[in-house]
Amino acid sequence: MAKTQSKLAEIDPVWARLTSEAAAAIEAEPLMGGMVHSSILHHATLESALAYRISLKLASNEMPEQILREICDQAFGSDPEIALESRADIVAVYERDPACDRFLLPMLFFKGFQAVQAYRVSHWLWKKNRKDMARFFQMRASEVLGVDIHPAAKIGKGIMIDHAHSIVIGETAVVGDNVSMLHSVTLGGTGKEEEDRHPKIGCGVLIGAGAKVLGNIKVGNCSRIAAGSVVLEEVPPCKTVAGVPAKIVGEAGCDQPSVAMDQLLGVR
Repeated sequence: MAKTQSKLAEIDPVWARLTSEAAAAIEAEPLMGGMVHSSILHHATLESALAYRISLKLASNEMPEQILREICDQAFGSDPEIALESRADIVAVYERDPACDRFLLPMLFFKGFQAVQAYRVSHWLWKKNRKDMARFFQMRASEVLGVDIHPAAKIGKGIMIDHAHSIVIGETAVVGDNVSMLHSVTLGGTGKEEEDRHPKIGCGVLIGAGAKVLGNIKVGNCSRIAAGSVVLEEVPPCKTVAGVPAKIVGEAGCDQPSVAMDQLLGVR
């Protein structure tokens, strides 16, 4: 068993750690055995486990789990990049969320991570021109997880959405790699425009709780948006903005605000 786990760690370290943590979780809390086994240990790969978790969460009387599971399996099988992005998301949550002490937690309990994975399948469906099914995934993720991400939005890897309540990301929004955002963030439009109308968020950006970024504006790489801000104008790279409407109040303060997760504005 140890030799098998060691070999798996060489091939897929994220999945190896997940399975090891799952076994330890059952030993610590046997009553969780059914959930942990069906969600993690029953599966041979992370892709299979993700397909199971997504379909289980989004299933309803209108759309059974088996159909959703087949769709998720198709998505992961057709595009290996999806699972690579998911692995980066797991690591991002573990590294940035002080409440996350194991890779296992996002898979089982964190709706922000689960919603992003549901979006990744819906985005694959959208690109395949299966737009009604993509919208079903969007609707169910919004209903069940409180996160409304349009399937056409483009979102990078290494995404961490903490608490993940009342998140809205619009159709033409773009989110770069290694972005962190907290609850009640909106990446929205400013009216009834029908073309390119949503924000373009650079890599390494930190978006504080309750922030609203509105319109087809750019938020530069490695910038910070303070909690409660309303951003209506372009944000240069490596700056901190705050207020309503948001104004530049200083430098970002570090190379990777989304990793540092420092939301204090010059207060120490």
